[in-house]
Amino acid sequence: MNRETQPTAPTNQAAKIFVLVHGGSHGAWAFERLAALLTQEGHYVVAQDLPGHGLAARFPRSYAARPLNPHEFATEPSPIAHLTLRNYSDQVTATVRGLADRLPRHQIILLGHSMAGLVLNQVGEAIPELIGRLVYLSAWMTADGTSFSDYMAAPEFSTGLIPSILLADPAVAGALRMDFRSGDPDYRARVKAAFAADVDDHDWDAITNLLTPDTPAGPLGEPVTITPGRWGRIPRTYISCTEDQAVPPAAQHRFINEADKHTPGNPTDVREMHTSHSPFVSKPRELAETLLQL
Repeated sequence: MNRETQPTAPTNQAAKIFVLVHGGSHGAWAFERLAALLTQEGHYVVAQDLPGHGLAARFPRSYAARPLNPHEFATEPSPIAHLTLRNYSDQVTATVRGLADRLPRHQIILLGHSMAGLVLNQVGEAIPELIGRLVYLSAWMTADGTSFSDYMAAPEFSTGLIPSILLADPAVAGALRMDFRSGDPDYRARVKAAFAADVDDHDWDAITNLLTPDTPAGPLGEPVTITPGRWGRIPRTYISCTEDQAVPPAAQHRFINEADKHTPGNPTDVREMHTSHSPFVSKPRELAETLLQL
């Protein structure tokens, strides 16, 4: 093969490192399609299961019983209720540090989906010097001193469908608990509408066997700290999913407005995708193109 026809090696200095952080109930598997597209363009991609998710998931015993006993499922304590936001952020921080040590000439792009916005806030605050850009994908870019829980009663979240599909009191179970394998067609339709309205039905059937029922409540109640001099100095992009019924567009706009007030000298770069909450499944190529333009 002559020099002109050789493919660009992924070790070239223009290559970026994309660190992809999944949302609640998901795992690293969620980014399989997106990762393939980014690596084909010569970039590095790292996705890991957060504690209590993916291969690290632990299930309530009542989840295995079919049909579910509604009372048992609603009251059984979650085996991952002990997890904290620091458990999440420490793992991602360690990953970014390791990549920066081994590949110091490459820009690190840290992307978080949904609940992982909380993680991006904390990691950005901890190691701003190692991150080239934060990308919030329809994510919880909560304001300084606030938590996920602080927003749930806000009017911007009034159209969100997540509260209507929870099957346990988070204060009792220690988790946001859903049944993605439910045999109730009405419930399944509401879950799909919340997270994946534009996802192919066959894809969604496969995904429901990968999603886990519990997202620990602890990290969602912990306030985040983001200061203008650390988190606020990192360039950030918010990818707004305009058809999202899990994190409604009005809530996404609130996150953006609050962040811009906090760091007026570093406004959020906003991109829109006309998708539901899961563009990494429904429109992975469009999402990849958006990331490659950054």
